[in-house]
Order: sequence, then C-alpha cells, then structure tokens
Amino acid sequence: MEYFFNFEKMKYVKGKKYPGCILCSIVEKRDDVVNLCIWEDEDFLVSVNLYPYNPGHLFIFPRRHLTDIRELTGKQEAKLDRITRSCLNLLDAVYAPSGYNIGYNMGLTAGASIDHIHRHIIPRYPRETGIADLLAGKRVLVESPKVSCERLKKVLSELTTPFA
Repeated sequence: MEYFFNFEKMKYVKGKKYPGCILCSIVEKRDDVVNLCIWEDEDFLVSVNLYPYNPGHLFIFPRRHLTDIRELTGKQEAKLDRITRSCLNLLDAVYAPSGYNIGYNMGLTAGASIDHIHRHIIPRYPRETGIADLLAGKRVLVESPKVSCERLKKVLSELTTPFA
C-alpha cells in the first residue's frame, strides 16, 4: 500500500492560531475575522468554510460555544438536522455535487482545529483529486470561498422558506 503525505498539515495544526474562538468571533460579528456566514437564526449559523476542501464546503455551528455534540439539546439536534437538509438542498441547487461528507471533528487528535463544535458539509465530485493534491500535498480550489458565499447567498435569497 502506498501513502501520500501532506507535509504542511503539521505546520497548520501546530501553527499560530487566532486568539480566542474564531466561530464565537463570527457570532459576535467582529471586524477582525472573515465572515462568510450565509444564514443565521437565534440558535445556529451556516457559513462557507474559509479553507474549504471543495466549493460549497459549509460549517453549521451553534451560537453558544460548545465543544461536544452531546451538549446540544434534543430540540437543537432536531433543528440542526433540519438545517443540514436545507443546506443539502441549497448545495444541490447551486453545485449539483454527486455526494457529500457530513460530520464533526471533536478534539485536536480527531482533526479539529476549532474547538467550537461545528458540522461540516463537504460536497464531493467525481474525479476531484488532481496531481497537485497527490504530489504536492496541496488542494487546487476551483472557486474562492468568497465567491461560494455570494453564490449561495444569492440562491438562498430567492427561496421563500430557505431553512424551515
């Protein structure tokens, strides 16, 4: 079996971090963070990932700083599931991916670089791995996260009940 390694990953994991919680700073609408939020209500926010794996890579996270999904109430879990389904419908309309990865990274050893719990929704496409991904350990993005944010906001604004 052969493995390809991304030698930059450890530098990212151990590198300089934003002081405080980046997601709490987005909730607070601080000017010193990039805010790619496309939707919010009294409990949750939906944001384009600033460092996406693919175009349309979203985070769904609670306003309240939580570090474990078991801290969500049953009502919040049900709402999060509804928001997730709405996000999938939105991503289908904008990007028409052929699949999704959906999940959490809880804890640094699990790959979490942000302590505030957040659900990833990553659209997946056929033949998305390129030579730069394999040999250089780099991702080739075909769309800026800021462009993704604008595209998603535009379609979202046209829906009568976007996140019911």
